[in-house]
Amino acid sequence: MADPARARRLAKRISTIVATAIDHEIKDPRLEFITITDAKVTADLHDATVYYTVRGADLKTEPDLVSAAAGLEKAKGILRSKVGAATGVRFTPTLTFVTDTVPDTARHMEELLERARAADDEVARAREGAVPAGDSDPYKEPRERGDDE
Repeated sequence: MADPARARRLAKRISTIVATAIDHEIKDPRLEFITITDAKVTADLHDATVYYTVRGADLKTEPDLVSAAAGLEKAKGILRSKVGAATGVRFTPTLTFVTDTVPDTARHMEELLERARAADDEVARAREGAVPAGDSDPYKEPRERGDDE
């Protein structure tokens, strides 16, 4: 069982190696818009999960997730060889590529927060000219003339 700090360092190193190899060494056009976001290594250092996102060619096009996944699957052996050569660990971890859903989740959360802010603003506008129904203090008991004595 490896040290958790060593696993984190190895994961960081793997994500750097894979990102650099995709950017500079692997010439597959399907990998052109891939960004490596994170990597996790198991405690025994035998398996690594690499998280990635895919952006569209421009802001108007949707990313091609299927093509990117196929490109990563094809390049998996080369990437694993590069990780093994660069890390120098006894056993080169197997690489598993997983689409990172954090950016989509964050975008969804921002949309929900914006809707909540809009609803709060609407309630604040409705409350501006409002006056309480009935007495201003409904729990106040009326004073009788004989209580002062």
